[in-house]
Amino acid sequence: MERCVGLSGKPTVVDDVRFVEWAQNEIAVVPDFHKRILFSDEAHFWLNGYVNKQNCRIWSEANPQVYVETPLHPEKLTVWCALWAGGIFLQKR
Repeated sequence: MERCVGLSGKPTVVDDVRFVEWAQNEIAVVPDFHKRILFSDEAHFWLNGYVNKQNCRIWSEANPQVYVETPLHPEKLTVWCALWAGGIFLQKR
């Protein structure tokens, strides 16, 4: 089942309830259903020390008007990892 989200791009309470009901139905049909769930995510690590400010807040007393130019596409390492009942999958790109 693909997880549906509201217009904001975030799951709503109704979406959450539907997902839980779906999962409960699957568990009733397939008792080891929870062992078939795969959780995955990826993260990007910039090699020049750049931090994605969308996901991280940095507070400073320094002058906010001062900035350092960086290349448009800095070098980065992307790490993907998945976890399931059988262990961990890890892939480096």
